[in-house]
Amino acid sequence: MNPRFLLLLEFILLCVALPTVIIVFRLAPLMFFFLWAAAAYCFLIYRRRFFTGWRDLWRWEEVNRRNLGTILLRWLVCCVLMTAFLAFYDPGRLFGLAQARPEFLLMLFMIYPVLSALPQEFIFCTFFFDRYKSFFGACRAMMIASAVVFAYAHVLYINPVAPVLGFFGGLIFAGTYARTRSLALVSIEH
Repeated sequence: MNPRFLLLLEFILLCVALPTVIIVFRLAPLMFFFLWAAAAYCFLIYRRRFFTGWRDLWRWEEVNRRNLGTILLRWLVCCVLMTAFLAFYDPGRLFGLAQARPEFLLMLFMIYPVLSALPQEFIFCTFFFDRYKSFFGACRAMMIASAVVFAYAHVLYINPVAPVLGFFGGLIFAGTYARTRSLALVSIEH
C-alpha cells in the first residue's frame, strides 16, 4: 500500500475519527483512557521514526527566563480576557469551582499538567509536527492544522466555548512549539 495513503489514513483515524467516536458515543468519561492510548500509540511511532534522544524531545534549555516571561505575559492577558468573558457569558460560574471545591482546584493544578497537558502537547505538537509535516509543510500551515485538530478534540465537552478556546490555545501552543521545539515548554504553557 502507498505509505502516503497510510499516513493520511492514520491522520484521519487519530485526529478526526477518534474524537468523533468519543463525541457520538458519549465516551467523554473515558477521555483519559483515549488520550493516553493515543499518546502511547504516537510515542511508539515517534520513538521508532523521529526520536533522537530525551534531551532533544524535552529541550529543557528552552524553559528559560525569556520564554517563561513571554508565556507569563500571555497567561495574564488570557486570564483577564477569559475572566471578562465568563463574567459576561456565565457570571454564575465565575470562581464557582474555587469557592465550591478549593481542594479540587489545588489537585487540578498539580495533576492536570501530567495527566492531560503533557499527552496532549506530545500528540498535537511533538508528534504532529514531525509525523504530518509532509502534509502541512510550512510552519504556518502546520500551526493552523495543529490548532484545528486540537480544537476538534475539545468538541467532546459539548459546548461552543471549548473548541473556540481550543483553537486559539492550539495556535498559541503550536506557535511556541514551532519556535522552540520544546515539549517541556509547551506542556508548561498548556
